[in-house]
Amino acid sequence: MSTATYEPRAAVAVITMNSPPVNGLGFELRRGIAEGLARAEADANVKAVVLIGSPRAFSGGADIREFGSPKASAEPTLNTVIRMLESAGKPVVAAIGVPAWAAGWSWPSVVITASPSRGPRSPCPR
Repeated sequence: MSTATYEPRAAVAVITMNSPPVNGLGFELRRGIAEGLARAEADANVKAVVLIGSPRAFSGGADIREFGSPKASAEPTLNTVIRMLESAGKPVVAAIGVPAWAAGWSWPSVVITASPSRGPRSPCPR
């Protein structure tokens, strides 16, 4: 069962992470994000992608429950997801309106981020 949902809304695909308690980037969530990105890329009606967290957190980074297990290095790894974000043929926005910690804050830095209080921005100079 994927811990990310994919919802097309007109020309925008919304990928929502939902892996309680803090959207740790475990195998199932990484796979759900990757599948959502692939689905958006294949859909000619989708012009942009928005990646959002659950009401509690955008992402808490690595899922420590998987440390030392085969799932920690199973594909898609976080590096694979990051490469997919970097090479996306459509704009990807990470809408971060709730807390993000550790790698949960750094990995979306490869896309445009949007905060309700600050609006869209890129966290890294280009």
